[in-house]
Amino acid sequence: MRLATVRTLDGATRAVRVEDDRLVDVGAADLGALLADPGWAERAAAASESASHLRGAAYAPVVPRPGKVVCVGLNYRTHIREMGRDLPGHPTLFAKYADALVGATDDVVRPPETDALDWEGELAVVGAPVRRARGADAERAIAGFCVLNDVTCRDWQFRTGEWLQGKTWEATTPLGPYLVTPDELPGGVRPVLPVSTRVDGETVQEDSTGDLLFDPVALVEYVSTVVTLRPGDVISTGTPGGVGHGRTPARYLEVGQTLTTEIGGLGRCENRVVADPGA
Repeated sequence: MRLATVRTLDGATRAVRVEDDRLVDVGAADLGALLADPGWAERAAAASESASHLRGAAYAPVVPRPGKVVCVGLNYRTHIREMGRDLPGHPTLFAKYADALVGATDDVVRPPETDALDWEGELAVVGAPVRRARGADAERAIAGFCVLNDVTCRDWQFRTGEWLQGKTWEATTPLGPYLVTPDELPGGVRPVLPVSTRVDGETVQEDSTGDLLFDPVALVEYVSTVVTLRPGDVISTGTPGGVGHGRTPARYLEVGQTLTTEIGGLGRCENRVVADPGA
């Protein structure tokens, strides 16, 4: 099942089931609200209304206002090598705020304060509520997966040993286009899917989510030990090799470029890089 949050022409948002060429309203304001219902899967599957108010709707971030966006650094061997790091013994965690999120076709805003805006295509996990999950409980806490790009201001990220300041700039992080439930994917809660990033059509990252050092279930176990995962919380699982900062010479995103992030079976986000209109 594919589920999304869309913006309607009247400025509201609705949770929908995506059925090829149509959107079916599932009776919630957004996907976070839907996932708060313990019977969300049955409710979404049973919905049948394809209403007129959905005509012309555009994808919002899959979960517009998650309580937490927990990101994982250094989780593909290729990326760890290009960044000159040792393999970690535990997941490297940092956070984003909801203000960073944009939809699958929204603009990515390049802050004027950075000269080093980089791409990081990633598999994102969207969760159901759980604390200190292990094994099957952690598997059940995975509502589904979607595409994320952890767009990063590298010059700000490496000002100190803490990464948050480079990771959560407003309107920089595509999350979409829709959530796909694990039963639809090869590998289920440990999906094995091709992931790629393109800049103006040029492939700059290409790998498989099967190469994750810490897989989605292990990440749910680890993160939920620290904090309760709430409905609609997001875990972004890390990026493969090929980031601009790891190249010689380094390459970064420029205004006017198109950033495309795609994962097999999960669709793609296609976002234009624009100057900050408020700067």
